[in-house]
Amino acid sequence: MEQGKMAEAESLETAAEHERILREIESTDTACIGPTLRSVYDGEEHGRFMEKLETRIRNHDREIEKMCNFHYQGFVDSITELLKVRGEAQKLKNQVTDTNRKLQHEGKELVIAMEELKQCRLQQRNISATVDKLMLCLPVLEMYSKLRDQMKTKRHYPALKTLEHLEHTYLPQVSHYRFCKVMVDNIPKLREEIKDVSMSDLKDFLESIRKHSDKIGETAMKQAQQQRNLDNIVLQQPRIGSKRKSKKDTYIIFDTEIESTSPKSEQDSGILDVEDEEDDEEVPGAQDLVDFSPVYRCLHIYSVLGARETFENYYRKQRRKQARLVLQPPSNMHETLDGYRKYFNQIVGFFVVEDHILHTTQGLVNRAYIDELWEMALSKTIAALRTHSSYCSDPNLVLDLKNLIVLFADTLQVYGFPVNQLFDMLLEIRDQYSETLLKKWAGIFRNILDSDNYSPIPVTSEEVYKKVVGQFPFQDIELEKQPFPKKFPFSEFVPKVYNQIKEFIYACLKFSEDLHLSSTEVDDMIRKSTNLLLTRTLSNSLQNVIKRKNIGLTELVQIIINTTHLEKSCKYLEEFITNITNVLPETVHTTKLYGTTTFKDARHAAEEEIYTNLNQKIDQFLQLADYDWMTGDLGNKASDYLVDLIAFLRSTFAVFTHLPGKVAQTACMSACKHLATSLMQLLLEAEVRQLTLGALQQFNLDVRECEQFARSGPVPGFQEDTLQLAFIDLRQLLDLFIQWDWSTYLADYGQPNCKYLRVNPVTALTLLEKMKDTSRKNNMFAQFRKNERDKQKLIDTVAKQLRGLISSHHS
Repeated sequence: MEQGKMAEAESLETAAEHERILREIESTDTACIGPTLRSVYDGEEHGRFMEKLETRIRNHDREIEKMCNFHYQGFVDSITELLKVRGEAQKLKNQVTDTNRKLQHEGKELVIAMEELKQCRLQQRNISATVDKLMLCLPVLEMYSKLRDQMKTKRHYPALKTLEHLEHTYLPQVSHYRFCKVMVDNIPKLREEIKDVSMSDLKDFLESIRKHSDKIGETAMKQAQQQRNLDNIVLQQPRIGSKRKSKKDTYIIFDTEIESTSPKSEQDSGILDVEDEEDDEEVPGAQDLVDFSPVYRCLHIYSVLGARETFENYYRKQRRKQARLVLQPPSNMHETLDGYRKYFNQIVGFFVVEDHILHTTQGLVNRAYIDELWEMALSKTIAALRTHSSYCSDPNLVLDLKNLIVLFADTLQVYGFPVNQLFDMLLEIRDQYSETLLKKWAGIFRNILDSDNYSPIPVTSEEVYKKVVGQFPFQDIELEKQPFPKKFPFSEFVPKVYNQIKEFIYACLKFSEDLHLSSTEVDDMIRKSTNLLLTRTLSNSLQNVIKRKNIGLTELVQIIINTTHLEKSCKYLEEFITNITNVLPETVHTTKLYGTTTFKDARHAAEEEIYTNLNQKIDQFLQLADYDWMTGDLGNKASDYLVDLIAFLRSTFAVFTHLPGKVAQTACMSACKHLATSLMQLLLEAEVRQLTLGALQQFNLDVRECEQFARSGPVPGFQEDTLQLAFIDLRQLLDLFIQWDWSTYLADYGQPNCKYLRVNPVTALTLLEKMKDTSRKNNMFAQFRKNERDKQKLIDTVAKQLRGLISSHHS
């Protein structure tokens, strides 16, 4: 029973489960029914379930059938109505088809228009997109075009800026376009092109600067000259309350306010065209001549491109090369002042440009670089000036050169360049100047001495007298008292030489100007140069005149008188130098003038020349002597040549009245001694192999004429027979032979008081030998041959004794 209850309970439970599954099947979506069915098969009563399912299907079919039966009439009515509507629907379809056909026909044009509109809208969208893209590309193209234009017009710095904007701002916005890729690839080339073009402009600038350095330097030196003139005017006419600009302010000839990081201008020419206007009140500044924008542009371009050091090295290297070219003087520079001026202008122009670059750029050049160039320039310039100035023979050119060097030094000193070595070199050139002055004055003195008439200056009026006295310091109370016409004792070359010495002193003073020398240094220089003028130049000129072949005794006498007066004038020259230098002669180390020595030497040379000249004149007269050494006739008068000679000597010594007494006496004594010596030589010369007593008698007459001249006192001042002593040797020799006083001579020889003390036995023997064997050729003694033989024996005996005397004397 219990089993039956249990079976019943299980069947109830299974039925409930089947019921639940059926409800789920009815209510669940068919996609999810799989789990429900799986639960049916999980149990063992799926057969029962199938039964229940069949039962449930039948129940639903019955319900459907009931429902259909219930609505059948309505369904039939509906079918009927539908059949009625079918005809109307067919009509409507026909109408719609017709309407559609008409609409298609009528809308065909509209479709075409709409298609065209569609295409237009598409194009419009494309155009709009293109415009948008072009709006992005146009700035790039415009900037690129601008870049090309700037490069074409050589505006390199703006071109570089444009290139930077193009590269960093515009191209990144359109980098996906192909043309942008081309531009990007071309940018390095453009940079190099800008570098190359800017460097080319710099090269053109450097070449232009090199060619026009002399113009720049000329302008700077003109400004320096103007400033010097202005300073002189201010010193002469000081203005109260006015302030002068410093030289540095005056000489700055460039616009130093230009920034080194920006170009000065967009012009590319290194040198602007500025016409010279010599008559302008102001010299145009060099900033009017030079456009430095190529340097600034190139410097900035290389700085931006990171190649500043390369640019600096290149610039300095090129400028060093140009410096060497500028410092190379032309071979003919010494010929004209313009050669020196052009040389200096180029150097000044070079360093003015470098100084401007130094002050307007930041580090392109530095002070060490400038100082190095200046040291090189200074050494080369000084060496060139030393060499070329040594060729100068014109003192005016040397003086002009000195003024030019001073202006050159002053100009460069304003720009901060040390120029002490130039002034030291000017002291060397001063010596060269002195040499050229001495050469010039040698010619002046030579012309003065050659053109002088060597006659006392005649004076016909008081005006002429004052004129001469004004030219030469001369005072003579006795001459002043004399009536006109009268004569100065000296000739014209005295005042002329004196004035030329003063002119020489002025010329020396001119060189010392602007050399920053003290008065003592100037005084010492003038005195030393004047000493050279006197002791060398004037002395040589006087010596040349004195030694001249055609110089006459009158001229020599006048030279002695002239030099005496010039010697006295030396103290006035001392005073003249003192007045112009304001240095007293008593100052320590003051150089003294040696003019006194110069004129004394010249006077002594003239005196010696007088003696020599007199002797030459005597020799010329003696050449006219024509003795017949074999004559037997006894003459009764002196030879004509000797008479003329004595007359010449008398007239000559008459001119010596103005000479100092000792000079005239010495000249007279020298002439007499030379005459005596020459007569002795004439008597003893080897060509006269034989002579007769008659010839000795004639010779004796000539000697007596000479002795008579000596006794007449041709020159005052001799004591008694002092002048006659010149002929004592001849007199004793002739007396010995004419008187034939050999016994006395031989007996007294060697005694201090012997009669024939001045007769040398050698001379006596020589003359005695000439008298041998004259009887063979002398017809006058033919009738006295025995006497002649006796005399020849006597001559032989005397000659033998003389030889013995000579032999014993020498032993």
